[in-house]
Amino acid sequence: MFSNNNRNARSESKSVMPTSNVNIIGSGTSIQGDIVCEGDIRIDGQVNGLVSTKAKIVVGPEGEIIGDLVCQSADILGKVTGIVKVEDLLFLKGNALVKGDLYTAHFEMEPTAKFNGRCYMEPEEVAAANTNLKEKNGRPVLTEETTEEA
Repeated sequence: MFSNNNRNARSESKSVMPTSNVNIIGSGTSIQGDIVCEGDIRIDGQVNGLVSTKAKIVVGPEGEIIGDLVCQSADILGKVTGIVKVEDLLFLKGNALVKGDLYTAHFEMEPTAKFNGRCYMEPEEVAAANTNLKEKNGRPVLTEETTEEA
């Protein structure tokens, strides 16, 4: 009686495989183009293009993104050049280097990290900026309607 149930439990446990929703761009990998995913993503290589997820992005110490970053939360230890839009917590760690404007609800930065750009943390400013971003000389700028309201 007990051995029969035990066999069924073993066969059921073997058929259930844990699923991983973490995407990894390894060191030495270079991607030209946009990355859009649902789960977490870790970048230890280089990406030229948009990186977007509904979850968390981690840019490793050797990772580099040249393009925009859109996510729920982010830990940046490498380099990002572009607009960073994070719904919750943006954390710049270690020797992170970010060149571009930040839009986030919460921002934390270690003393060794570097950031060159503007930071927007008010929900109204973030929403307005998302609809009024334009480029001038290859850099993102806000249109005059947004700057007049502020």
